[in-house]
Amino acid sequence: MKSDVIIIGGGASGLMAAYGAARTLVQSGSDASVIVLEKMPRPGRKIMLTGKGRCNFTNLKSWNDFSGHIRAGSELVKNAFFNFSPQSVIDFMEGNGMPSVVERGDRAYPASYHASDVVDTLVRACNGVGVKIVQDCEVRGISVSKDDSEWRFNLGCSDGGSWLCKKLIIATGGLSYPGTGSTGDGYAWAESFGHSITPLFPSLTALVPAGYKSEILPSNEGRFHIDRSSPLSETGKLFCGIQLKNIGATLLVGGSEAQSEFGDIYFTDGGIEGPIGFQLSRKAVKAMTNGSKVALVLDLKSGVEREELSSRVKSLWDEVQKDPRSKGLKDKEKCRILLGKLMPWDLIPAFRACFPGIVRVERRSRTETKTWVDLSLICTALKEWRFEIVGYVGYERAVVTAGGVSTSEISRKTMESRLVPGLYFCGEILDIDSDTGGYNLQTAFCSGLLAGESAAQSLQD
Repeated sequence: MKSDVIIIGGGASGLMAAYGAARTLVQSGSDASVIVLEKMPRPGRKIMLTGKGRCNFTNLKSWNDFSGHIRAGSELVKNAFFNFSPQSVIDFMEGNGMPSVVERGDRAYPASYHASDVVDTLVRACNGVGVKIVQDCEVRGISVSKDDSEWRFNLGCSDGGSWLCKKLIIATGGLSYPGTGSTGDGYAWAESFGHSITPLFPSLTALVPAGYKSEILPSNEGRFHIDRSSPLSETGKLFCGIQLKNIGATLLVGGSEAQSEFGDIYFTDGGIEGPIGFQLSRKAVKAMTNGSKVALVLDLKSGVEREELSSRVKSLWDEVQKDPRSKGLKDKEKCRILLGKLMPWDLIPAFRACFPGIVRVERRSRTETKTWVDLSLICTALKEWRFEIVGYVGYERAVVTAGGVSTSEISRKTMESRLVPGLYFCGEILDIDSDTGGYNLQTAFCSGLLAGESAAQSLQD
C-alpha cells in the first residue's frame, strides 16, 4: 500500500501534521495522499487525559513569556510557534466547530471542558481535507531505499501488511502514559537512521517524600522510580488529598537551592504534585538520576517575614489562651485550635505527625508534668517544612517525557531530519518539554503543523 505522506502516530502532533500536509496539498491542487497510522483503536488517546479530562490545549502568552516555560528545545520551537501561534490554534479549533474559553494564566480550554471535543475537532479537521486515519495499525519496522534518486520509506506493520511513502513524519510521542500507546517506538527508529537520543526521564510527575509509601513495589525504570500503585504509609494517608494554595516551594539539590516556585501544591496517592510540584519535578528527577540528594522545602507563609510571623503566632496563641471557650482544655487541644488559625484544618494531622515536638511534655517530678507548646518550632515549620525526596512516579503517570531526538539534528525551519531527506519529526519524540499549563500541547500542535506543511511542500519542489 502506498501514500505520498505517512504520519506514524495519531496524537496531538501527528493529527496536526496530517492536517497541515493535506491542507497544503489541497490548496495547491495536488491529489497526493496523506495517511495516519495509529496503533490504538482510536486516535488522540493521550489528549483525552490532558488537564484531568478538561484539556488545557494551549496558552496565550507571547513568545517571550511562553519560551520561558519551555525547559528544553525552545530554539527548535520558535519558528513553529510563529507559524502557528496559540491564537492561531484557538482560531483553528473554533473554525472547526469547537468554542473555547480562556482562564487564569492565559490557559485555553474547550468551552465544554471535555477533552474529547479537542480530539473530535482534530479528527473532523483531518477528515475535511482528505486525511485517511488507519487505526489498529502498529508499525513494527522502517527501512529506507533510494529509487530514481528519490528516497522512499518502507513500513512493516504487525498485521503483516506494509506501506510505502515518499515523506515520513514520526509523531509517536514519548514514554509517558504507555497505556495510550506511547511506548517509545520512535526512539529506536530515530537511532536506526543515525539520530542521537538525549537521555530520557519522566517530567511533570509526582515526587515521593521519605516515609510517604509503606512499601516500594519493584520497578525496572531505575532505583528512584516508585510505582504510583505502591501503598501509602500512615503518614502518606494523612497527606493524601490535601491541596495547598499560594505557597512557596524551593527545590534543594545537594543542599543548594536549585529552583523556587510560588503557587499550588497537591498531595496525592503518588506524592507531591500540583502546578508547582510538577514544575519542580523535572529538575528533581534529573538530579536524582544523576546521584544527587534532593529535598523540597515548603513555605506556607511565603508572604510573611519570619519575625512578623513569630509575632502573629504569639498573638494568636494569647487569643486562644484567653478565650473563655478554651477554659478546661488541655494545651494539646489548644494547639490544635491555634494551628487551625494558621493552616487548613485537614492539614493539621499531617503537620503534627511531621512535627511531634510542637507539643512537649516535660516531667518535673514523679507526680508533676508540664505540657507546653513550642511556638518557635511552629513558626519554623510553617516557613521551612522540609521533605526529603526519595523517588518519583515514573512514565506510568508522568505527564511528559523529557529528552528525545536531539534538536540539533532537526531543521528548525521545516522539522525535517538533517540526516535523512524526507524524514520529519514532531511532538514529544523530540528533546522538547515544557511546564504544565498548555505549553506542551501548543508545542505539539505547532511542530506538527510545520512538519506536515513542510513535507507536503517538498513533494512539489
